[in-house]
Amino acid sequence: MELRDATATDVAAIRAVARESLLASYGHAVDEALLTEAVDEWYDTEELTADIDDERTVYPVAVVDGDVVGFAEGFIVGRRERVGEIDWLHVHPDHRESGIGSALLERIEAELQDGDVDRIKARVLVANEAGTAFYEAEGYELVGDRTVEIGDETFDEREYRKQISRLTGISEGIVETDAGDTVYVAFNENERGSEGPFYVAYADPDREQRYGYFCGNCEGTNVAIDTMDRMECGDCGNRRRPSRWDAAY
Repeated sequence: MELRDATATDVAAIRAVARESLLASYGHAVDEALLTEAVDEWYDTEELTADIDDERTVYPVAVVDGDVVGFAEGFIVGRRERVGEIDWLHVHPDHRESGIGSALLERIEAELQDGDVDRIKARVLVANEAGTAFYEAEGYELVGDRTVEIGDETFDEREYRKQISRLTGISEGIVETDAGDTVYVAFNENERGSEGPFYVAYADPDREQRYGYFCGNCEGTNVAIDTMDRMECGDCGNRRRPSRWDAAY
């Protein structure tokens, strides 16, 4: 088994591995048509190629006998603290239980740590029992649950975290919007954007009343979200693609 950085020529193989991995992990809980639609949406050839070419993205693939059989994708969200996000970690069902998932995780953790992150996190749907067991076995701490909407369905999701170093800096900022509102930005609650992270903004300092999102690229709050959780800043065009499920393994 060889680990190397993904290239644009791997796009078709990555899409195929993602589809088979998602079907194996969620076929018992999610309709196959929805899974197929998700692969087409999340692994659009043009956007996948852009992710691979983006120097801010960590994208290792696992190769066996010349074939891509697994991959992982991660990135760093950084402002007051630096967080490594694992967006995906997929292994083809025919190659699971062979150490490939652990090798990919070790590779992506090392590259994220080279970026001086304070912690690494991943999210896994509860329905993916193999995925939750994988992260727990790899030393990740369960830090919370939430529900996510995919299509017209609601699913329970778990967030896992591995602490890398002592957190430093300010975790919350106070911002006055163009409309004159005071919002409290949680710099440790973020989503990846194309030009910069989106941070959760609250209307109160206790973080009980959600205000919306704060764009880390232009530092504005004119952020719109659609029913597929696409997110876009109306001022600078920074955007987030539709909500993904997790590092499915």
